[in-house]
Amino acid sequence: MAVCSFELLIFGVVFGLAWLASRASRQSLLLPWRGGFWVILLGLGYSIALRLAVGLAAATVAMVLLVTRLVSIQSLRGFVLANRPDVQALVDVPALRQDPLYFWLTITLVSFVVAGFREELWRSGFLAGMGGVWPQRFGSSQGQLAAVALGAVVFGLGHLAQGPLAVLPTALLGLGLGAIMVLHRSIWPAVLAHGLFDATTFVVLALLPWLGDQIQMR
Repeated sequence: MAVCSFELLIFGVVFGLAWLASRASRQSLLLPWRGGFWVILLGLGYSIALRLAVGLAAATVAMVLLVTRLVSIQSLRGFVLANRPDVQALVDVPALRQDPLYFWLTITLVSFVVAGFREELWRSGFLAGMGGVWPQRFGSSQGQLAAVALGAVVFGLGHLAQGPLAVLPTALLGLGLGAIMVLHRSIWPAVLAHGLFDATTFVVLALLPWLGDQIQMR
């Protein structure tokens, strides 16, 4: 809880200073809620679609490497095992499985506020800043998608602490979330999609030992 509060405080101060300097409007920050109740269903649908897209992209890259014989199955498996994302850099997995309060805070506050809302607000600020500084290049819808791509690279590199294999999936996730924001002119479908994406990931991490036991029993 203290870590979440500290991160939100630091982000709030930096974002607040940036807003005071730019005085970006609610519209330019994509803050209006558009679509009523359907936004919630959009968030759910996009969360599923993003997970499938990231998984498909990873499988496609692995298949291309194997088919072109750039790597062998053994070397690819060894690389993945040696460089798999360090989940402990994000959450305390043992506490996630043993501490109910930590579990519920992680799948609510961390997933939807610290990750979902904070990171999409950063993304909308990035888009507004790029459009404000270079309106001819990044002011149009196509330009905003280009800014989304640049932001996705930054977003992916920001997860380098989790290991090299975390960079590409998070960059793809950032690309998808940014595209959702540009499409709907609102951060909220992306906030909900991001929150649900993270929350379901944490639930699976917490249930892995139980799922393993169930498989062994069968």
